[in-house]
Amino acid sequence: MSRTALRFSVTAGLLILGIVIGLIFQNVWLGILLAAIVWLGWFIGYESRRGRNAGVNDEDHGIEL
Repeated sequence: MSRTALRFSVTAGLLILGIVIGLIFQNVWLGILLAAIVWLGWFIGYESRRGRNAGVNDEDHGIEL
């Protein structure tokens, strides 16, 4: 699976999951907001791992994810 397809699949999956959770809580916007927050964390971690920077703590550049 290409990186673009993986990003799109995760984004679509989290959006659908957010809508379902929002329907359970009877507030779709809350579900979408929660899905966006989770997606942002996943995206930052995914891009960091892809760039081989996960867990890097270089004192010259500060703490990086």
